[in-house]
Amino acid sequence: MSRYTQFDRSKIRLRPLAERRNDLTFAGCVPLDAAVPAFDHAEFPQLIAAIVEARRAGRPVIWMIGAHLIKQGLSRYLVDLIERGWITHLATNGAGIIHDFELAYQGATSEDVAHYIKQGEFGLWSDTGLVNDIVRVAAARKEGLGEAVGRVIEQHRDQFRYPDLSVAAAGWRCGVPVTSHVGIGCDIIHEHANCDGAAFGASSYTDFLIFTHAVSQLEGGVFLNIGSAVTGPEVYLKSLSMARNVATQQGRPICHFTTAVFDLVPLPADARDGTAPKTHPQYYYRPWKTILVRTVADGGQSFYFCGDHRVTIPNLHRRLSESMGSGQRLRAA
Repeated sequence: MSRYTQFDRSKIRLRPLAERRNDLTFAGCVPLDAAVPAFDHAEFPQLIAAIVEARRAGRPVIWMIGAHLIKQGLSRYLVDLIERGWITHLATNGAGIIHDFELAYQGATSEDVAHYIKQGEFGLWSDTGLVNDIVRVAAARKEGLGEAVGRVIEQHRDQFRYPDLSVAAAGWRCGVPVTSHVGIGCDIIHEHANCDGAAFGASSYTDFLIFTHAVSQLEGGVFLNIGSAVTGPEVYLKSLSMARNVATQQGRPICHFTTAVFDLVPLPADARDGTAPKTHPQYYYRPWKTILVRTVADGGQSFYFCGDHRVTIPNLHRRLSESMGSGQRLRAA
């Protein structure tokens, strides 16, 4: 036992999720046929070509996303890309899987933080705490966290109001790994008395190993980091080092692949030529040095696209759909 006093979670009062004010409801989820402004970037066609080439060759296309893609109502695009084989692995942080669960469960997510933090009610919603129960079972079954959430939503669709909006369920249904990479204390359900930190560690670490296996197959493939400034680059970096360690022993390269970062941070035009100096704040912007420069230095290529995800992702979806018949499904990686 620790010699230090710990916070007593049993004193916390939870409220029903139905009482919460949310910034996103199912009505705000962007339909696939929505009119979206065009995204014009000289290198966008090169990324599309790399994705198409990778999938036609049966190579992986791995997405690491921040939670904002779901919070901005883009779930339908992710689900469709998974179902049609354009995404072979989708990774996110803990918040991403929580927003996915809430959206499927009640058709609303992204609470009004500024309002609820004043009363000490932020994150303290009983229904969302069901994810803690799923995680405990996942650890016992030796499942990944994202895998377990997707399985529960898909196998118990009648208990969810909008299961078709769940990215995790789409992944489980299609056999595409959806992994959740959690930092303890980062997510609202860690506030709840039924949170089991050991179970989170076990199930999220299983997801990490599933993700690392996907990265080990990245030769000839594509890795996209979309809206993740810390978790995505850091998890990818460690996974790639592990994968290259084993591949080097086998005489197998993992260096000829494509990476792309989608984000809102303006970068200089020559960003791929090297990192910012350590005296510059952008040196610590991990997607730049990790994904655009260091990990592709031995034969890969990288792209950076600065823009609103509500514009870039629908445009990416449209161009991939146009590159191959809308009803076709690509072969697995």
